[in-house]
Amino acid sequence: MIVKKKKEFANGTVYCLQLSDGLLIETTDTFLPYYTKDAIGRKQNKLDNHELGSRADRWMVGVSTMSGCPVRCKFCATGAMKRFRNLTADEIVDQVVFAVQRSGFDPSQSKEFKVNYTRMGEPFLNIENVKEAIRRISNLYPNTHHYVSTIGLAGSDFSFVEGNITLQISLHSFDEKARDWLIPHKKKMTIEELGKIRTKSNLKTTINLTLVNESDFDADALRRYFDKEHFFVKLSPINPNDISEKNSLGDGIIQGINLE
Repeated sequence: MIVKKKKEFANGTVYCLQLSDGLLIETTDTFLPYYTKDAIGRKQNKLDNHELGSRADRWMVGVSTMSGCPVRCKFCATGAMKRFRNLTADEIVDQVVFAVQRSGFDPSQSKEFKVNYTRMGEPFLNIENVKEAIRRISNLYPNTHHYVSTIGLAGSDFSFVEGNITLQISLHSFDEKARDWLIPHKKKMTIEELGKIRTKSNLKTTINLTLVNESDFDADALRRYFDKEHFFVKLSPINPNDISEKNSLGDGIIQGINLE
């Protein structure tokens, strides 16, 4: 892999990497204070101050599972790429090894070392390579917590999500029509079906809400479909890009914080 571009922030780096066939992927290397792990207990996920922690605290490596993505969410620039393909297990593992070697830090010295399958691609469209990558990464770095994000493809098998593997569901709206527009993939589970997902993970399944309009949030639907014993809600901002601007989505409801 070749570093084509990178953008550095106060708490890490985003890399644009070129694969051997010329296709591009995105990999991130970021960190946060360890206390941010207890968002449920603290009932918020804000930083207490300007201290951003280090890789010895919470260290997160975000990997792509595809180059490009056929899902084409309305606020994601990845879907605009002209070509896409599934990554091999080697290419997924190599992103983690790249980030570790580039940092010069030993993951075993981190209070939490987390690999987020949240960058380019829908992991469940490449699930066998993702599962193989999880196996290999766990052998290389035994303290890894794996965090797999999905739109909830119909027919998905979540039985492998156990122990140190946690699931995140991209919901984005409690209105089925609005969600279909935001996530225009025909073969995805309904909101009611998503609420029936159960895993054997050490952590609750995360419901990720990138809210575009206030009407996308429905407390009654949240209570009705997603049992708080099994689900944790995360609100995420839109990272403005050409696609989100083309679809007039602006910054969404949740405002992000620029740590650059």
